[in-house]
Amino acid sequence: MLIGWGAQRAVAQDASRFTLSGTVRGARGEALPGASVAVPQLSTGTAADSLGRFTLSLPGGRHQLVVTSIGYQQITRDLNLTRNQRLSFVLEESGNELGEVVVQGAVTLEEKLKTTQMGVEHLSVREAKLLPALFGEVDILKTLQLKPGVQSGGEGTSGLFVRGGSADQNLVLLDNALVYNPNHLFGLFSVFNSDAVQSVDLYKSGFPAQFGGRLSSVVDVKLREGDRQHYVATGGIGLISSRLTYEGPINKGKGSFIVSGRRTYFDIFTRALNKANEGKEDYSPIPDYYFYDMNAKANYTLGDKDQVFFTGYLGRDVFGFSSTGGFNFNFNWGNTIGTLRWNHVFSPRLFVNTTLAVSDYQYSLTNRLDQFSFGLGSNIRDYTARTDVEYTPTDKHLFKAGALFTQHRFGVGRLDANSGDGRVNFGSDVNYYGAEGALYASDNYKASDKLQLEGGLRLTGFRSGSDQYGGIEPRAAARYALNDRTSFKANYALMYQYVHLVTNSGATLPTDIWYPSRLSVKPQRSQQVSTGASFLLGDGKYLLTNEVYYKWGQNQVDFKDGAQLFVNPELDAEFIFGKSWAYGNEIYLEKKTGRTTGWIGYTLAWSWRNFQPQRGTTGINNGEDFHPGYDRRHNLTVVVLHQLNARINLTASFVYTSGNLTTLPLGRFGVQDIPGSSVGIDPRPVPIYPNRNSYQLIPYHRLDLGVVYKIGARLNQDLTLSIYNAYNRRNAYFVFFETVRDKASGRTTGFAAKQVSLFPVIPSLTYNFRF
Repeated sequence: MLIGWGAQRAVAQDASRFTLSGTVRGARGEALPGASVAVPQLSTGTAADSLGRFTLSLPGGRHQLVVTSIGYQQITRDLNLTRNQRLSFVLEESGNELGEVVVQGAVTLEEKLKTTQMGVEHLSVREAKLLPALFGEVDILKTLQLKPGVQSGGEGTSGLFVRGGSADQNLVLLDNALVYNPNHLFGLFSVFNSDAVQSVDLYKSGFPAQFGGRLSSVVDVKLREGDRQHYVATGGIGLISSRLTYEGPINKGKGSFIVSGRRTYFDIFTRALNKANEGKEDYSPIPDYYFYDMNAKANYTLGDKDQVFFTGYLGRDVFGFSSTGGFNFNFNWGNTIGTLRWNHVFSPRLFVNTTLAVSDYQYSLTNRLDQFSFGLGSNIRDYTARTDVEYTPTDKHLFKAGALFTQHRFGVGRLDANSGDGRVNFGSDVNYYGAEGALYASDNYKASDKLQLEGGLRLTGFRSGSDQYGGIEPRAAARYALNDRTSFKANYALMYQYVHLVTNSGATLPTDIWYPSRLSVKPQRSQQVSTGASFLLGDGKYLLTNEVYYKWGQNQVDFKDGAQLFVNPELDAEFIFGKSWAYGNEIYLEKKTGRTTGWIGYTLAWSWRNFQPQRGTTGINNGEDFHPGYDRRHNLTVVVLHQLNARINLTASFVYTSGNLTTLPLGRFGVQDIPGSSVGIDPRPVPIYPNRNSYQLIPYHRLDLGVVYKIGARLNQDLTLSIYNAYNRRNAYFVFFETVRDKASGRTTGFAAKQVSLFPVIPSLTYNFRF
């Protein structure tokens, strides 16, 4: 933590200035992003980057360095600086004594106060693992839903709807590789295994210039590097899944690796149940379902100036059903990701990261009945090369620049069908290609102790066939410090999105299709302005922020009624385009140190969309403004974590939001039931629908409780008890109408709305270990 910024400036023994650089790592060899290297007497310091590196310009002479990182013991070192010098610091983890830090985050509250960034949430997995979890499965994306300005797609889902944006407008990165579908089990869990993840950064506004391609948010996930000193096995056995991670050094001190795997075991129970009931006439087999994922990462230091990293991910969801009548149904989907990164240090003030990445998402659905088979599939594959340069010419400037090129392949529809006798045999495959490029540059300028400015420019372009688009994306941010405890911030960002998610559902599904900008499908465009104030309270233990934002977009994509979305070579004709706007106020109070930690967040927000008549249609909602289904007026979250003693942590989270919006019929007409009549009247009722999303479901609220009990002499094991929905709130998942009939005559007398609730109170117990 940066301390003593108000101390009187010391007199340097030498007017010359020298560069102090180096790295900050934990005792296991892992880099410590955000670690602080400070000289309190000079009121100066810096934070380590994502690789644990730091650079600091100091006057010659004797200084006292203070090196800190949340969750680690502080180091104080005396230094006589007479030349440019490089140092390495190794921090030991903090013990479990009372009063020590409970929640470990990526940055301290003081650093959050001092940065120009707004709308940024930093989350470590150590933080997420303390919180109660559905089925005991820790999920970092669900933890992000507890932050202000972030909505979930529905009960139990890990989808993110950020500041009025749709789910496909989030840029999700895993070690710089794009993740197209970050969900397992139709959105109930994310693809990120908590044992393999180091930290997560969520950008809701003020996007740095190095990020682009999406409109609403950036979710930047970093995997752990692995233990450089010891071979370690960690894992957990839970209610629905088990995890195992193995890590250790490569040529001890030079590099490290980590391999992590996770698998659910729904299918073990369903197969046993199906086998036990095989042959029973009144028994319907239960479908098999499971998911698995594997993460791998390795790094190696080639020398003082070069380091290489490799990251791999493979994840699949597998769903299958077989009946005694010869019908077989199989559905699987998943991501494959690989990255190779080379970091080269030209000097303590200049380094370059070069990354090659491949991302592949695909799904496949097959049906077989006797000799006839039918298959449907889609995929998107990216090959990406990017270079990122960081240069610190002086203590006042931090320059970043880079270039990116991505080759897309869109498999928007693959259809095949055949019969065993050869009478039916046909196939169809619709593919598109696209190339996306970007150049960016930014400068973070410390004009004075009070004023800090950041400006950036991103030039983007996209080409698919003969169609091409481009745009300039300016980014700007400013921070003014009224004093050491109060700062005011503002920022602006313009974003383009060149790929679109083809879906006719309010929530993303595995069968949704990614589609390029081409022909008349123009790229989506969004702008956002936000401003706010931050206050350190209670001797620096609390950070209170209040942010106000307004976001507006053009060329927002939707589909006309009755659109044919699958295996359609003319899909462009199914699109219609409109505009969107959203605004709101977010209040956030956070505490990171002490026995009791946590946060309180409240968001008051509005989101709108408008699609005028076009392409021979009446538009959407007859061209009138409407709220999307994920628009929530009020959103309150309370998270409390309390260290009862060295072995026991108590946790609780409470969520309250306005109910989801949906469209329900006001009534029905054409209900006819004339006994004995030969008149050809269709007796089926026709629903009368009002404006889109004009009905709001009941408010959603839920309390989750958890206890983490550490066991073993070294406290390296724990039993985690989670109680999801502790007071058994029956939250509405969706509403349907049921026909009401007269018992005597059987005539239809009306329709009754029925609410479907997904999750009652669910206790779960997980055993976690580290050896």
